[in-house]
Amino acid sequence: MRLGLRAKFWLIVLLAVLLCGGIGVVGLRQQIAGMEEISRIGGDAIREASQLSEERRALALAQLLAEAIVNPLYYFDLAQIGEAVRSARRQPEVNYVLVYDGEGRILHDASPDIARFGQRMGDGMATAAMAALEPVVQMDAQTIDAAVPITLGGERIGGVRVGISRDAPSLFERQVIGSIQDGMDRWRARMRSLIGVLLLALMLPILLAALLISRGLVRPVRRLAHAARQMEQGDYAVGFLASSRRDEIGDLEDAFVRMGHSVDRHDRDIRRLAFGDALTGLPNRVAFRESLNARVLAAERDGHQLALMFIDLDDFKRVNDTLGHDIGDDVLSQFGARILDVARGMDDGHIELARFGGDEFVVLLHGTEVRERSARLAQAFLAQMRQPITVGGQGIVLAASIGITLYPHDGAQPATLLKNADIAMYRAKLDGKNCLRFYTRDMDMAMEREMQLEQDLHLALDRGELSVVYQPIHSLHSERIIGAEALVRWNHPQRGPIEPELFIAVAEQTGQIEAIGRFVLKVACEDAAKWPATPNGSLFVSVNVSARQLRQGVLPGVVAAELEASGLAASRLHLELTETTMFSLDRGAIDAFARLREAGVKIWLDDFGTGFSGLSHLRRVPVDGVKIDRSFVSGMLDDTDDLALTAAIIAMAHSLGIVVTAEGVENQGQVDALKARGCDNLQGFLLGRPMGAEALMRELGV
Repeated sequence: MRLGLRAKFWLIVLLAVLLCGGIGVVGLRQQIAGMEEISRIGGDAIREASQLSEERRALALAQLLAEAIVNPLYYFDLAQIGEAVRSARRQPEVNYVLVYDGEGRILHDASPDIARFGQRMGDGMATAAMAALEPVVQMDAQTIDAAVPITLGGERIGGVRVGISRDAPSLFERQVIGSIQDGMDRWRARMRSLIGVLLLALMLPILLAALLISRGLVRPVRRLAHAARQMEQGDYAVGFLASSRRDEIGDLEDAFVRMGHSVDRHDRDIRRLAFGDALTGLPNRVAFRESLNARVLAAERDGHQLALMFIDLDDFKRVNDTLGHDIGDDVLSQFGARILDVARGMDDGHIELARFGGDEFVVLLHGTEVRERSARLAQAFLAQMRQPITVGGQGIVLAASIGITLYPHDGAQPATLLKNADIAMYRAKLDGKNCLRFYTRDMDMAMEREMQLEQDLHLALDRGELSVVYQPIHSLHSERIIGAEALVRWNHPQRGPIEPELFIAVAEQTGQIEAIGRFVLKVACEDAAKWPATPNGSLFVSVNVSARQLRQGVLPGVVAAELEASGLAASRLHLELTETTMFSLDRGAIDAFARLREAGVKIWLDDFGTGFSGLSHLRRVPVDGVKIDRSFVSGMLDDTDDLALTAAIIAMAHSLGIVVTAEGVENQGQVDALKARGCDNLQGFLLGRPMGAEALMRELGV
């Protein structure tokens, strides 16, 4: 039989009426006041605990997002920023996500069209968010706003703001506070109705009734208030509240226990989202940074060594561009599993792996002999990557550039170690990719030179430092020059000639390739218009086209304008683009090439055979010729596979009416082999090195 508070109270009152009198009024008033105060304290504690939980959630989400978009923000990669902010915006109760630059202008608002792009933040909390040098949490009546500044190299480049609604507190907060308030309201109402009766009671029963009520009601409420303060401090183990009472107080205690369990699960979910990578199952950037900080402190205390390894997949963008992002995600997942297996095979309890972001992975080794162990582990990674990853029925071979830095030899701070490992990885890429490099202090100077090169390139075109040279293309049948490829050169005023592979890559990354490409097209058309006719007819000029030029959609108009200005016939202009670039183009870019072909311009595929696409793609693209990549030509005399692939390319192209040119011809043996397999044209140092327009005219006998 359940005996409620009302029944218990009437039993106590009945005894009190028999023994006590009007003195009980004072005691009852004091009791009511105490209960109201206890109710207020308990309610405030519960609200504070719930608010603190939401503030922590907002700050954790903002910090996670800030870590994820440091590099995209630096490179102004709105697509990657948009992917991150839209994922965060989909979280329950998130009202808004704003990414802004150092001036407070909005770069992304998680909307598909970035409706507020470029607008200054003008809300009431924007000023404090922009002025903050550390993460800051603000709130108003509707929103909890967490702002995290983003810095790079000690300079603030922007920040992230996450707004979580205050209009939807947790279900258990509402239930518990409402239950306490309802219970207190019912109890007060009952007490007022009994005051008249208690005026007739005697003092002793009133004191006895007050004692019983205190033991049965006040003490449990105080326990609830203590539990709320315990939850506020992050301890959600409130199982001590579990009660066998079968009344309203028992219900309140049980509800509070359930709320503690729910908040604990919510906290674990937040930590899982904040510190785990959903794609690979590895720890993420945030988790790795915390682990690295702890390991550095431990190594400093114990005198241990650390090795930090930075892994970046080579040319992974080609996988996404040619096969799609879903396939790319699958590849990353399998790659993460593979390196984890390799690490476990060599692990002695001192290896930690994480996905740092995108196609970047990090490995931390601690203990002894870390240099030797990290080198063996890196070589094992590279060996494992030689095994194809099968996705969608096709095999994909990956390569990676690995940079390694050592603690304390190369640096003593976590940020310094990460920077050094990144620099070493970049050096591995410059040295040919698919290799490892240990950090050296000389690499810092090299990085500074690269940054200076980027700045100088912005001015090179205006200063007249860029020029165009031409490498002759010979007909294998007539053994005469039939055209030439236009190549850009940069003569730096201080550093002298700059390798094209170096500054072209910089131009692609910074967007300067568009202006450089138009410059080369203009000069090439003007020079070619002056070339004389030969026994083989008018010579053509070949100009390389970048992916950025194609995506702008203005290439046909630019080509038409330059042809008209120079007077060069459209049939004498060849446009070259790489195989990977061609097969990653959208329908609009392919249609643009079709219009150029209709106008008489020839379209050629450069570096053919190196992409992920097969020869069958030649049936679906409008091209006039292909250039066999020099890597096959250089190795075909020693490698039967290269020779077979070269012969297959020539045969396939000829069956489709496509002209074939072999690049990188450097000896007579290669000429003979190509001639025997029916190649049409040759290009390479054996036949002529790149030369200026005047030198080419002399080569032509003019």
